[in-house]
Amino acid sequence: MRSLIFALAFAASPALATGLQIEVEGEANGIITIDLLEDVAPAHVEQITKLAADGAYDNVVFHRVIDGFMAQTGDVEHGKMGADMRMAGTGGSDLPDLPAEFSSQDFARGVVGMARSSNPDSANSQFFVMFAPASHLNGQYTVVGRVTDGMDVVDAIKRGQGRNGAVTGQPDVMSKVTVVQ
Repeated sequence: MRSLIFALAFAASPALATGLQIEVEGEANGIITIDLLEDVAPAHVEQITKLAADGAYDNVVFHRVIDGFMAQTGDVEHGKMGADMRMAGTGGSDLPDLPAEFSSQDFARGVVGMARSSNPDSANSQFFVMFAPASHLNGQYTVVGRVTDGMDVVDAIKRGQGRNGAVTGQPDVMSKVTVVQ
């Protein structure tokens, strides 16, 4: 009887998103389409989907962009356009941090991973998109998706300065993030 109740509850729960559509404005202008990998990282995909559906990612900047490596965004607490950009990258969301969902997925060009602190179970809202492969991240960060369209937009995102890739001046922004089913 318990398995039947679980099956009915699971069937009644809303389906996870299949992806995100991110409208980018700034030096890069266009749309990035991401296929979310709910079979690889279901808890992370659920959290990203909730934040996107609630509009939390709208007007959030790309605060850390390292040429030849990745572009990072998603600080819904401190990374909104018009906020103090010195704080961008230090926040998360009101939702809890997530336990790592490491997988055998490779960090190849176009892969989307969850940003975290040195604690593997600290991912929350921030994520990054790979400009190039980075095998040293394999098994160390949670893979949540892949860019399926708009890699030219990713490639055009304003680069940051210095070793940490902090973006100065006017950063590029995710003006609108939409969940696509």
